[in-house]
Amino acid sequence: MKLIFEDKEINLTECKSFYSRLKGFMFSRGINKALLFDKCNSIHTFFMKENIDVIMCDKDNKILFYYNNLGTNKIILPKKGVSKVFETPSNYFDIEIGKKMMIK
Repeated sequence: MKLIFEDKEINLTECKSFYSRLKGFMFSRGINKALLFDKCNSIHTFFMKENIDVIMCDKDNKILFYYNNLGTNKIILPKKGVSKVFETPSNYFDIEIGKKMMIK
């Protein structure tokens, strides 16, 4: 799968299992893909080795919240209306609230 925003894309992995959702990018270095957490409205960055961008969308992939260059040991509490969370390498996309992410 690919995550696309405007003219830029990145490989996308959906975290479906309990373990993959728990681990996410924890303990990872050299992040070069995006992760999708479906039916999710909050995240943490405990045990992360690098900063990431967090894109929080509704069920139609409309961007509701965006956290750029989010550091380690942070918590994003549940956000109303959010049903999907994308984690990407820091500063990969130039995100605009209200636009849509595409999955291909």
